[in-house]
Amino acid sequence: MATTRTYGDGCAIARALDVVGERWSLLVVRELLLGPKRYTDLRRGLRNASPNVLSQRLSELERAGVIRRRTLPPPAGARVYELTDWGRELEETVTSLGRWAARSPTPASEAPVVSADSIVLALLARFDPAAAHGLRATYELRLGEDHFQIEVANDEIEAARGDAQHPDAAIESDPDTINAVLWGDRSLADAKRSDGVAIEGDKAAAERFVRLFPSAAR
Repeated sequence: MATTRTYGDGCAIARALDVVGERWSLLVVRELLLGPKRYTDLRRGLRNASPNVLSQRLSELERAGVIRRRTLPPPAGARVYELTDWGRELEETVTSLGRWAARSPTPASEAPVVSADSIVLALLARFDPAAAHGLRATYELRLGEDHFQIEVANDEIEAARGDAQHPDAAIESDPDTINAVLWGDRSLADAKRSDGVAIEGDKAAAERFVRLFPSAAR
């Protein structure tokens, strides 16, 4: 068992919660869905988790077979955490929880902490194929130290960690600002005027990107 606590219930739902039901466990999974991360990267994405708690959750999830550690090949040579094949099966669970919470009748807190990875996963969950009809574009989304390549084609969207090759547009911001532009009450024009968002490349492509997601500011 992943933790010392258990529901003691044979139901598969209870057994799943024995593995990933502890505080921060599913958020660790969220942070690894788009690719491996170093411990320091996980700390940056989970700013409110104490180092001791995060280390404990990583150990528990590794023992349970949800994540594993490995060393990247040279020249990087860094030690990273990544999801196992079994752990990656949690992707639909995590994104479904996000879609469910987005429809909550209870408003979010005044100043929510938003990670870069949670923004990109929300893009995948809220993508509107109809709004992307006929669009074929590559984007690079730069959220502080975290860069993501996003491909839109054939009414579908794909995202991965890392820089994009020859993107049509590169959008640079911070997680809280882009969150407010996409799903809050802030316009892209206002964010650009205040230097909260910078765009390189095709500005029309960047403006259309914002319109690909329901509730996005127009």
